[in-house]
Amino acid sequence: MKILHTSDWHIGRTLYGRKRYEEFEQFLDWLIGCIETEGVEVLLVAGDVFDNGTPSNRALELYYRFLCRVADAGCRHVVVTAGNHDSPSLLNAPKEVLRFLNVHVVGCMAEAAEDELVVLHDTNGKPELIVCAVPYLRDRDIRRAEAGETFEDKGRKLVEGISDHYREVGETAVARRDELGGELPIVAMGHLFTSGGQTVEGDGVRELYVGNLGQVRADIFPDCFDYLALGHLHSAQKVSGSELRRYSGAPIPMSFGEAGQRKIVLGLNVDVNGVSVQEIPVPCFQSLATVRGDWQHINERVAELKMAASPVWLEVIYEGNEVIGDLQERLRELIDGTSLEILRTKNMRLVERTLSRMATEETLDDLTVDDVFARCLAAHEVPEEQQGELVASFREAVAALHEDASVGEL
Repeated sequence: MKILHTSDWHIGRTLYGRKRYEEFEQFLDWLIGCIETEGVEVLLVAGDVFDNGTPSNRALELYYRFLCRVADAGCRHVVVTAGNHDSPSLLNAPKEVLRFLNVHVVGCMAEAAEDELVVLHDTNGKPELIVCAVPYLRDRDIRRAEAGETFEDKGRKLVEGISDHYREVGETAVARRDELGGELPIVAMGHLFTSGGQTVEGDGVRELYVGNLGQVRADIFPDCFDYLALGHLHSAQKVSGSELRRYSGAPIPMSFGEAGQRKIVLGLNVDVNGVSVQEIPVPCFQSLATVRGDWQHINERVAELKMAASPVWLEVIYEGNEVIGDLQERLRELIDGTSLEILRTKNMRLVERTLSRMATEETLDDLTVDDVFARCLAAHEVPEEQQGELVASFREAVAALHEDASVGEL
């Protein structure tokens, strides 16, 4: 039997205001082709189908159109579990209809463990696989809040609840396998953060966890699971080095921090000898790149990208010491007439040097806009003879902003 493990599609996600529906559509088209080429019989989608709980009509259309095409590609079963970005009720709403397409959806933790088990059958109606379809486990589902509990108590109870749930689902799966007879393989799904998991800046995952809150150890998962298909972390990785405990990762880069990562889906071959795993690379549908350094380096790097003549979305981080008041204008001129597009610009040096001159006890709330501008001039060692004209221009800009705001309130 051939199984495909994927997760974290985040359909509908934007990148600094840019919609990415074309990328999602290209990925789903590619995934259909991959299912056909690899002879995939079971597709596992381990959470975060959508980027938020109220996906757009376009996002929903891409999802349902894909599910309708899967059967024609030769895939006999699809199992979808909800992630923390998904709305459990939205995913669950059409589950009875989708079952006629052999699409099995588990949007939230079930009241009984057996309701999270999906027994898949072969073309002759014989059971061939048990899937423990565990969705994202929300705090309110598995932990009862108590008065006076500490932050550490909350974290401990949350991890204990997750551990108990997987143990119960695993025991129920083994009992079901005994009822059915034979040695059916058991594959589990999950959407969570395991200790030691790797995240990157901007992926939207690392910000969810403070200390060890909500992180679980790899040893909480029962040994009866022949394979564990996880979602939540966007970088494809093994759990504690195990070949059979895996995150598939997001199939397209969700941030500039993921640019350059090797994106994959995971193909599983299940036979009498056990489970073997194959990493299948996903093509890049939209190139992302970060250009950082002083102006000379940025200029040279952009020139290299222009020579490649391929469409690239850029993040530009200026780290030079030179005072550049027209950075945005320079960058626009640099990429004018090319297939490059700058989605984000950050003047890192300005931020670092300005803050370094502030007394440790000061905050921005303690300073006026004039104070902040004066710190910027001092940080960049602007000569006094140039400061008068710069201060005058700055105050004109501030006055114009206040004037525009006043007009907007009328």
